[in-house]
Amino acid sequence: MKVVLSVVLRYLELDHIPSVGYSSWLGSYVSAVKYVSNASQILQEGYAKHKETPFRVPTLNRWIVVIGRSHLEDIKNSMDDELSLTETANDSIKADYLFGPEIGANPYHISIVRIHLTRNLGLYYPDIRDEVYTAFEELLDLKDNAWKSVVAAETVREIVCRVSNRTFVGLPLCRDADWIDLNSRFAIDLATDANILKMFPMFLVPLVSKILPNTAASIRRAMKHLDPIIKERLSCMRERGDDWCDKPNDVLQWLIDEKQESSTKQLTLRVLTINFASIHTFAQALYNLAAHPQYVQPLREEVEAVIRQHGWTKEAIALMRKVDSFLAETLRLEGVTTTSVQRKAMKNLTLSDGTFIPMGTHLSVLTHAIHHDSAVYENPGVFDPFRFSRLRDNESENARHGMVTVTRDYFPFGYGKHACPGRFLACNELKTMLAHILTSYDIKFEDRISRPTSMHWDLNIIADPTVRVMFRKRTDN
Repeated sequence: MKVVLSVVLRYLELDHIPSVGYSSWLGSYVSAVKYVSNASQILQEGYAKHKETPFRVPTLNRWIVVIGRSHLEDIKNSMDDELSLTETANDSIKADYLFGPEIGANPYHISIVRIHLTRNLGLYYPDIRDEVYTAFEELLDLKDNAWKSVVAAETVREIVCRVSNRTFVGLPLCRDADWIDLNSRFAIDLATDANILKMFPMFLVPLVSKILPNTAASIRRAMKHLDPIIKERLSCMRERGDDWCDKPNDVLQWLIDEKQESSTKQLTLRVLTINFASIHTFAQALYNLAAHPQYVQPLREEVEAVIRQHGWTKEAIALMRKVDSFLAETLRLEGVTTTSVQRKAMKNLTLSDGTFIPMGTHLSVLTHAIHHDSAVYENPGVFDPFRFSRLRDNESENARHGMVTVTRDYFPFGYGKHACPGRFLACNELKTMLAHILTSYDIKFEDRISRPTSMHWDLNIIADPTVRVMFRKRTDN
C-alpha cells in the first residue's frame, strides 16, 4: 500500500509537466512497458513535439523528466546537493547494493582518473601504443596477404579492454584472458542484477541483492587476480618505503598510494568501477570505416604525415584532426546512450525557465535527439566524417570542436563538472586504434556493403554484435 501511495504522489507532483504516451496513472504503465523496447523512438517523438519545453515519460520504475538543451546550464551550475549524478547511478544500477555504499560515498577514484591519469597521458602513451599494436597482432594473427574475417564488436571490445587495463593494472594482468573476459562482461553482469533488483520494492532490495549471482561472482573472480598483486605492492611499501625502485605506475598503484583503502575487496571494487565507467565502443567507428572506403585515403595521408614528423606520440595523436573528426562524428550519430546527461533532484528546485522540479525527480537531456537536430547540425542524419575538422580549420574554433570538448551542441561524454573524467584516455585510445588500422590494414565487411543499423534497448545504443569485418595486411604499404 505504501509503494502504491508513493507512486500516486509522484504522479500528482509531476502533473504540471506534459507527458508523452498515456497520461493517466494506470495508462502510464502501458506506456512504461512500451518504453523498454522503444525508448529511443518515444523520446524522439517527445523531443520533436516539445523541443526545449520539459516533458515526462513513464518507465517501469519511475517518471523521467526530459529537459532541453537550454537547461544544460542549469545542470552545469547546480550543486551536488541539488542535482546528483551519483544518486542517479545508484537508482539506475543499484550500486549501493551491488557494490556497497563506499564507492558512491567516497568516490576518490574519480579524482585519480581526472587528475593523475589525464596529466600522465603523455607518459602512458608508449604503453597505449604498444598494447594497441600487440593486441591487434595477437587477436587478428594475419598470414601473408590473406583476408581474415572476425566478429567485429567482440574483437574490438577485447582490444579496448586490454589497452585500458594496460593503464589500470599494467602488465601482465592486462593481457590475461580471464581478466579481460570478466571485465568485458562485467557491465552485462551488473546490468542484469540491477534490472532484477528494479523489479522488487525498495524494502526487499537489500535482501535480494545478497543472493544475486552475477555481480558478486565477478567481484570474487577479480579479487583472485588482484589479491597477490595488491599484497605484493603493500609489502614493498612497508619494506622499502612509498617510492621504491621499479614501483608500478598505474591506476591500481595510485589507488593504493591514496591510503584510503587497503583491503583486496575495496581496491578491487574501485578497479572494477573504473573499468565499468571506461566502456566505449570502437565497433561503430569500424563499421563507418568499412562502409565508407572513400575516406580511407585522406585519413591515411593525415596519419602518415603526422607520424613521419612526430612519431607515435601523444602530441602526434593530438594533431590528427581528421581522425578526431571521424570519431567525433561517429559518436554524434551513434553514441553509447540516448541520454548522456542524467541527474536526480535532491531537493525541490526551479529551473531557469520556471519549471518546478520536486525532490526525487530524475532529469535527462536527450543527447541523441539533440545530436540529430537540424537546428543544431546541418544534414544531421548524414555521416560527414570531416564535419568537425572543417570547423576546426577556423583557428578561433580549433579547441571547441575537438572530440573531448563538451559543448551545448556536442556532449556524448556528459556535461558540466561531471563530464566523463576518463574521456581524454578514451579518445587517445580510440584515435590510436583508428590510426593503427589505417596504417596497417585494409578492411571491408564480409557479406555486406552498407553500415549495419544499431540496436536500441532502453537508453542504450548498441553496435550490431553479429557483424563480421575482414582484415588483411595493407597491400600498398
